[in-house]
Amino acid sequence: MKTVFVMIKCELGKTYDVAATLADEIAEVRSVHSTSGKYDLLAQFALDTEQEIGRFIANKVQTVSGVKDTYTIIGLNAFTEDGPRGGPDKI
Repeated sequence: MKTVFVMIKCELGKTYDVAATLADEIAEVRSVHSTSGKYDLLAQFALDTEQEIGRFIANKVQTVSGVKDTYTIIGLNAFTEDGPRGGPDKI
């Protein structure tokens, strides 16, 4: 599995609609958070290893009504939650 974080800028007044659509209609979503700053939402997705990240973002996230812009961050190692605890020496 690959962890991908996507920061999402929404059209004015559409943040809650976009969040609901992501949470309800995209199977790969793990969490959706509202944020302060330049972007309105931060969504976490878990993708199969063979799934192409760019195509997933372009076809599933950027096509959601109300999404204005996205910024993608690819997760490398998780040190909490489902990942190892205690730092890099535990990997």
